[in-house]
Amino acid sequence: YRGTGHKVMCFSKIGFLAFIAMVINCTAGMERSLTRKCHQKGNNGFRTDRVVVRKFESADYPDVERIFIDGLMEMVPDTAFRGLKHHPESLLLYAAMTIVCFIATKSFLLTCLVPLAVLCARCYYSRRVALGYLERAKLTDMGDIEGHYMKTPDSCLWVAVLEGSVVGVVAARALWGEAGTVELHRMSVDRRCRQRGVGVALGRKVLQYAADRGYLSVVLGTTAYSPAAHQLYQTLGFRCVGVTKGYATPGVSRSVPEQLFYWVSHHHYRKDMTVHNTNTHSQQ
Repeated sequence: YRGTGHKVMCFSKIGFLAFIAMVINCTAGMERSLTRKCHQKGNNGFRTDRVVVRKFESADYPDVERIFIDGLMEMVPDTAFRGLKHHPESLLLYAAMTIVCFIATKSFLLTCLVPLAVLCARCYYSRRVALGYLERAKLTDMGDIEGHYMKTPDSCLWVAVLEGSVVGVVAARALWGEAGTVELHRMSVDRRCRQRGVGVALGRKVLQYAADRGYLSVVLGTTAYSPAAHQLYQTLGFRCVGVTKGYATPGVSRSVPEQLFYWVSHHHYRKDMTVHNTNTHSQQ
């Protein structure tokens, strides 16, 4: 019986991991398909004209809000599904939950439902965190862009325009408690216009802003797992200087279930504004 029980537990663990791997692969496949469709839609909807980055105007707010919300909600599947393979400790915990379920119930049906329940819980809490973050953003800077970015010193918000349409947004603000440092903030690009240089243009605008004002460095933080996001930052010259595992929004309490099903890594990026970099970005 012990041998049989051991085999069943191993089977449950392997089955759980195989199920998770299948979900991750399916998610990646859907992302590649969506990317191809976006490229096709982008090529049909926009000619390959130069991206123009300019300061935010009040008439831009509906587009800025839409792009910001869409980008934020994209983080839900990114965190719930793609993030799993970056956290082996979570996979082991969920596998243990599957084994415990089988031992307690002796039911293959209930045991097979555990992985599905785990993914649903991860999706639910990822969405809950995203909506909470959105609500706080609307109560602060994203609810009053003029007051937080356009009428205050050492901060600004820009939009990227392609073919007369706003397709991206980014902000910069002086980092409190760290003199000579500016933070790249609120970057988001319309998903229909990805891979068209919009993100690079927005990032360069922040670097130009920092160079013109004599900032020593530019920093940013992200919980994104998408390789494209990290590749963009590296293309702009940023380097990852640290990773905070189990990151939580400062000042926000987390329930036990949320800690169990929402576990993310926060990547810290920095770019030092040397004299050479300053001259380079001034020319661009």
